[in-house]
Amino acid sequence: MKSKGAVKKRFRMTKSGKLKCSRPKRGHQHAPKDAKHKRNKRKAIIVTGTWAYLLKRMMGGG
Repeated sequence: MKSKGAVKKRFRMTKSGKLKCSRPKRGHQHAPKDAKHKRNKRKAIIVTGTWAYLLKRMMGGG
């Protein structure tokens, strides 16, 4: 299976083999969002389960 460039751009593999990605809705229009909302968006998402398996395969891993 060929690796998918779009997936490689959006996800990173940790040393332990988990997948990390940033949260959506961080790009622009920050004025209407309160500080708590923006602060919570800084934390990464750890992808688990079936999605993690599929995304790892898309990144070129077995």
